[in-house]
Amino acid sequence: MILSQISYLDCLVFLIFLAPQLIIHVGFFETAKWVLGASPSLCVQLPYQFLHERYFTPRQRRSPFVQNATAFQDFVIRCVRYAFAFMPAYIGRVFFSKQVALPFLYFRMLRHGYFTSPIRWREIHRKGFKGVWIIPNEHEKPDIVIYYCHGGGFSMGSSYFYLEFLLAWVTLLKESGYRNPALFTLEYTLVPDAVYPTQVQQCFAGYQHVLSIVEDPSKICVGGDSAGATLILSLLLYMADLPERCSKLPAMSIMISPWVTIISKQNRNTPSDYLNADSLHLYGTQYIGRKVSQDDPMVSPGLCKDLSRWSRASPKKGWLFLFGSEEVLGPETRNLISVLKKAGPEVEVDEAKGGIHAWPVATLYLGETRDSRLKGLRDIVRVVRRKIV
Repeated sequence: MILSQISYLDCLVFLIFLAPQLIIHVGFFETAKWVLGASPSLCVQLPYQFLHERYFTPRQRRSPFVQNATAFQDFVIRCVRYAFAFMPAYIGRVFFSKQVALPFLYFRMLRHGYFTSPIRWREIHRKGFKGVWIIPNEHEKPDIVIYYCHGGGFSMGSSYFYLEFLLAWVTLLKESGYRNPALFTLEYTLVPDAVYPTQVQQCFAGYQHVLSIVEDPSKICVGGDSAGATLILSLLLYMADLPERCSKLPAMSIMISPWVTIISKQNRNTPSDYLNADSLHLYGTQYIGRKVSQDDPMVSPGLCKDLSRWSRASPKKGWLFLFGSEEVLGPETRNLISVLKKAGPEVEVDEAKGGIHAWPVATLYLGETRDSRLKGLRDIVRVVRRKIV
């Protein structure tokens, strides 16, 4: 199931679904307080900056992202940039919650003539983990499974907010020739409800569940974006520590804008990206907690420089990294890629010029044409199809 670009009507409906949930989970007065405080920036400063840079600044002096973005993409990313820098995580969590994202997806489906999804999904609740299982045919064994962890700085996000992206991914896998592709997306516990190592333990339990279904690790591809990619990196390092786990490593790994080093001086703001280095530091510190050193490679995989350990942790079919040249997390991502290449596994890299954080995910919603919206996913599916036959 592949839907069209997000429209202004969709944005309005999203706010209609969001408003009552903010009142329920945050409170009317707390929500109103933040909205009133943010109003001068959202209603005056942000529109002024948008108009000034987009229409009164020579193209070569605009930020790399703005040079190639549509007006709609530009304005939405400016709003996201402000929210990431100034919106408290407890409000952000509501934006990405199941209670908002799921009815919004149903609305978009109805707007496109879908009363039910042609690809089924259901919730999985097991001891130690939970998530969402997506598969075209429940009665047939999958011939490939994508095991995915969503992003959100460990503090926000949900599988349901990513559901449209994940359904499109399974759709493209089926179109590429897989008979019955499946995807399991982990619904891990957010900070501050739990801190490391809870999320990594849940990630491992979820992987064992997927392995029990497909039985063959050579048919599993693990992946994630941002903080979700961090969990996948930690999972692979964890599995590399014992020989019996090493034999069950997945076929390949897909890293979309990974947050490889949680606390790093190289995580600096850029004119294009919507991530904010100070917010990342706050969320990362909360995720690490007080009982673990921030220098522990298990909590911050980018700090692992042991080539033999990465060689053991690397999937047999290697890695695919997708990130933007303008990302806050870009320098540390390049460092990890360099280490992995020295360790020996095959590493494919797609660094989008002028690109920003998790653009293969965001562009599905914001892309102007069908081709531009699906480019990132199609690139991923093309590599997966070539490596996992």
